[in-house]
Amino acid sequence: MKPYQLDIFYDHRAVTESRDVIQEALSLLTNTIKRKSFSLTSCQAVKSYCRLHLATREHEIFGALFLDSQHRLIEFRELFRGTIDGCSVYVREVAKEALSLNAAAIIFTHNHPSGVCEPSQADIQITKRLQEALTLFDVRVLDHFIVSAEEVVSFAERGLM
Repeated sequence: MKPYQLDIFYDHRAVTESRDVIQEALSLLTNTIKRKSFSLTSCQAVKSYCRLHLATREHEIFGALFLDSQHRLIEFRELFRGTIDGCSVYVREVAKEALSLNAAAIIFTHNHPSGVCEPSQADIQITKRLQEALTLFDVRVLDHFIVSAEEVVSFAERGLM
């Protein structure tokens, strides 16, 4: 075996081990949040939570944190998977999930694998469509976060909501 092939093997192994550690941390964090009725009232706490879930993904994932009336996490779900630079989001499917979980509020999140967290016009438009639709069911949209490995951008902090 050539030396550079061995290096690639070790790099792959390190990446796999890192992903395993991250999955374990996410599992522990989610269980702690559910067990202690943790309220997601801090923007920084939500940013950290979203970053843990999505920052290292190689394709776009659109997800939601479904919350009860006290903003305690009911469940985080990855709703849609896209490509490296886009993801289709279906309002009907999001509404069905919110109703099935009896959510009172939602925080949306998705990643930009490119590393650029600037909201696109498509990001802004789908957030408004989701907000309008979910209002009909008395489900409040609290924020939408765009995640990359370097940063997390909040629509609410940017005045986009």
